[in-house]
Amino acid sequence: MTVINDIDIQALKETTAAVEANPQLGQATFSVDGGWQGGCRLTAQTGALTQAGERDESRVAKYTMSSDEPVALLGTDTAVSPAEYLLQALAGCYTVTLAALAAAQGIELKGFRLELEGDIDLRGFLGIDPAIRPGLQQVRVHLHVDAPDTPCEQIQELVALVENRSPIRDTLVSPVDVVTTLA
Repeated sequence: MTVINDIDIQALKETTAAVEANPQLGQATFSVDGGWQGGCRLTAQTGALTQAGERDESRVAKYTMSSDEPVALLGTDTAVSPAEYLLQALAGCYTVTLAALAAAQGIELKGFRLELEGDIDLRGFLGIDPAIRPGLQQVRVHLHVDAPDTPCEQIQELVALVENRSPIRDTLVSPVDVVTTLA
């Protein structure tokens, strides 16, 4: 078994081949179930993962996540903010994508670190200026890659591929339908 960057290369190849042969295997639905805890606080748990039409209940309530806002933003600062979760989601996705793509190319990573920042203008959220979007205005990712045996140009190409293939980055930069229903 060949392992690069803690990624099993054979398993990666087999997964790619399986999804290529049966595209339905590439269809996955993640879920989260959350409840308000008062103020700006939410406690949520992971839900079932559905892949290729098969529902996997083993993740239901396996992980708990809490969110709140900093005191300066009306919260009680008891947990990570939703904006920080969004940045963490992008960092986590970059991690998966970078490690797997580097492994597939035979690039051995000694390590890497991500620093992320996101700017928001509260005038949009507070309804002060309807011309200002309520969401993040810009997200910056500073990526520090330690791959001493790989030329800088190849790392730059790898990072460009990460930007192209990261599902969470794609979700952030491309319009996506968000359907809200009242149950």
